[in-house]
Amino acid sequence: MAASSIIDLRQLLAERFPQTFAPAADRLRTGLAAIDLAIGGLPKNAVTELTSPNWSAGSALLIHAFLRRAHRDGFFFALIDGRDSFDPHSAGQALRNLLWVRCHQASEAVQAADLLLRDGNFPLVVLDLVLNASDELRKIPQTNWYRLQRLVEAAPTAFLVLTRRNMISSAHLKLSLENAWRLSELDQLDRIARLNIQVERVHGPREIMATAG
Repeated sequence: MAASSIIDLRQLLAERFPQTFAPAADRLRTGLAAIDLAIGGLPKNAVTELTSPNWSAGSALLIHAFLRRAHRDGFFFALIDGRDSFDPHSAGQALRNLLWVRCHQASEAVQAADLLLRDGNFPLVVLDLVLNASDELRKIPQTNWYRLQRLVEAAPTAFLVLTRRNMISSAHLKLSLENAWRLSELDQLDRIARLNIQVERVHGPREIMATAG
């Protein structure tokens, strides 16, 4: 990403999302019982990795749930779309609360995450790498994830990375999604209530298993 493009994007972010946040709480409530009731929400100032080999419509369902929560609570949600796969048509009015960064390569998506975490104006940043090819993901050095962890530690932000398989050794919290649905089932809102998300690892004190459904 060229330096001039980064400067232009940073200026655009400042103009479109002028926000001043009070000191952040430890967790961001997501509106998903599988996360909020079990572990209190996504940890701020930390990287969370959520994996599942059976994604199908799972990542799309999660993203739409996060977007509805952002719209309801009046905050901005940044989605870094690693393969330009997000379908905005069903989001409706909630799109007003979304910054959608459309990427085609994993390397572009990681650069975008670096920029947005430095900006610090988003309570929730999601990096969706579910559809990126395995060879792209293997080329991301672990040092990049450590750098993103250092950046998010200084921001009032919950940073969630969606992947098909475990790949971020520095993630503070590792979750796994056990459900597998077809895209045709995405509009069935009861699927959200039946999400089955489990805690695989936590840096620091062990937390209870997060399961709903």
